[in-house]
Amino acid sequence: MKGAFASDFRTLRDSIDEIREALLAENLDGWLLYDLHARNPVAVRMLGLGDLTRRFFVLIPREGEPHALIHGIERTPWQQWPWSTTAYVGWAPLRDELQRLVTGKRLAMEYSASDAVPAMDLVPAGVVEMVRQAGAADVQSSGNLVSRFYSRWSPEGLASHRRAARVLADTARDAFTHLADATRDGGTLTEGALKAWVLAELERRGASVGADAIVANTVNAADPHYEPGERGAELRSGDLVLLDLWSKETEEGIYADQTWMGFLGERVPDRIQDLFAVIRDGRDAGVQLLRERWTAGTPIRGYEVDDATRGVVSARGYGDAFIHRTGHSIDQATHGMGPNIDNLETRETRTLIEGVGFSIEPGVYLAGDIGLRTEIDVFMGADGPEVTTPEPQDSVWALYGGRA
Repeated sequence: MKGAFASDFRTLRDSIDEIREALLAENLDGWLLYDLHARNPVAVRMLGLGDLTRRFFVLIPREGEPHALIHGIERTPWQQWPWSTTAYVGWAPLRDELQRLVTGKRLAMEYSASDAVPAMDLVPAGVVEMVRQAGAADVQSSGNLVSRFYSRWSPEGLASHRRAARVLADTARDAFTHLADATRDGGTLTEGALKAWVLAELERRGASVGADAIVANTVNAADPHYEPGERGAELRSGDLVLLDLWSKETEEGIYADQTWMGFLGERVPDRIQDLFAVIRDGRDAGVQLLRERWTAGTPIRGYEVDDATRGVVSARGYGDAFIHRTGHSIDQATHGMGPNIDNLETRETRTLIEGVGFSIEPGVYLAGDIGLRTEIDVFMGADGPEVTTPEPQDSVWALYGGRA
């Protein structure tokens, strides 16, 4: 039983009353958690269990106590379970017990109809079929529950994110200074070497968990997920440089994720600044909409922020060059389980509730020519949307014109 340690189920204990309130608001009879081999991170974190080798279901009902349907050979991890359990051994008893558990109930599970939100499609289609065949009246996505009970940042998480955000912003500025010093008099530095420098600095500064970076020159930056490898292209005078970096302090911390742009010269060409203005204004339009809705007390969904940002880029003539969603959820994973800022790759209809965080990162990518991106992080706080990225860029920095 690999990773089959006993849990105290503290997260569920602490959240049970609030979960019941959320189920009532969603008109659901229960939240049905399922897992096998720790493939469903929501179930893993909500229950505090490791890698179990047999299927289990946990029903958290709107009324009454939770109930666990577990395999007979994996009782040890459930020793501290404070509510009722039923053990099964064969597939037929599993089917029968599941039927008793779910018949007639409207349930939420970690799945997404038609794969509308891929990050939420965690429960295999066959398992959803099994639940429906067992008599569930309806199975809906648990997306809103996941936002509220999985992806919301704790006060400690927010504090760790702010510290990581400061480290990333300072490291980016220092990386550009390092690059300028290496290339000012005709020298070069490879993309891979600058990436290695950034990662070493993040480790030195105490924010290296899950750390990674993209370093790309003018033309390579036209590939949004460019990977330079150990070496990559040489960076030299006259290059535009994109630096995307992300990390967190600890495994329990919240990621920060930022993108910065610099130009190896004393003056940034007008074309580059004009292109950056397009994505900057799109970024700021997204933030402005968030603030307006918060002030008005009107809920806002991820797709609406994408529309506001993308609308600016499209109006300036570069909509076809903005080839990814505006932003992604951020929690203990870089690409988290909460609402994304997206009406391109998916239509994100989940509400941006208080406590969730995400990136806003419009880009323009002209293949074989040039690429630019600006990326900030936003937290939906008690006092409204907070841009947590320190001093976001208003323009591309001229790296030979002094410290960024």
